[in-house]
Amino acid sequence: MGAQRHVAVLIGSLRKGSYTRMIANELIAIAPGTLAFEIVEIGNLPLYNQDFDDQKAPPTEWVAFRDRIRPMDAVMFVTPEYNRSVPGVLKNAIDVGSRPYGHSVWDKKPGVVISVSPGAIGGFGANHHLRQMLVFLNVPAMQQPEAYIGNAAKLLDSNGKLTSDTTRQFLRTIMDAFAAWVERNVPTPSHA
Repeated sequence: MGAQRHVAVLIGSLRKGSYTRMIANELIAIAPGTLAFEIVEIGNLPLYNQDFDDQKAPPTEWVAFRDRIRPMDAVMFVTPEYNRSVPGVLKNAIDVGSRPYGHSVWDKKPGVVISVSPGAIGGFGANHHLRQMLVFLNVPAMQQPEAYIGNAAKLLDSNGKLTSDTTRQFLRTIMDAFAAWVERNVPTPSHA
């Protein structure tokens, strides 16, 4: 067994009773032990404004966020869909981490995108918009299995635990595949 890989988890919903957060917690609970997860909160990040980076005076929240993501081996994005795309809070976190230009904290980190929705199509639009961003950010995103979790409200009990064994097995399949993806794609340290 190799070294344990550290995975930043970004959750695109700030709502207290978020189905997305509940699914993220279930994913973490059933993941292989080769992955160690840290949920990195994004709700306190001021909106990205390049002037702060240009003036070498980024908000302390940006600096702390970048410092938490930078040493991570991989990243897991779990997002709802707002207006057929990703929520603004998640887009802002991605922007904050990608700047200043040439210093992106996302570069080469293997990633996975899981979209969650109370609707039937499982956040398809958000999933694919996020994947489009990851191409530019040089994040090798796991392609298969795709993870669109629809009808989320019907899959969880009042404590946020999965009620469907079929869904639990599907999530386990996703996490097993992600663990293998991380091992194949985590950058090897350069020795100068």
